Amino acid sequence: MKEQKISREDVINVAKLARLRFSEEEIEAFRGQLNTILGYVAQLEELDTSDVEPTFHLLEHRNVVRADEVKPSLSQEEALQNAPEADKGHFVVPKIIE
Repeated sequence: MKEQKISREDVINVAKLARLRFSEEEIEAFRGQLNTILGYVAQLEELDTSDVEPTFHLLEHRNVVRADEVKPSLSQEEALQNAPEADKGHFVVPKIIE
């Protein structure tokens, strides 16, 4: 049988830090799940990664934003034509600060 690395007290301590309450059944279930995860991590640690170049991302990052270009825009009148209310060339909005 595989050695248990996470104790019942470890699960209770983490639950306390996260301000969670678990039943005894839940504590044992989480203990088993966490030990299974640690078993998989231990398997990964056995792999030889000395020839693997460190990466921080699997996919190449590049800027996907288009370049800025000057283009014609709306006139002030066109921008305000569908406004519910306008005054002296500005949008009128409800006051939200006292």
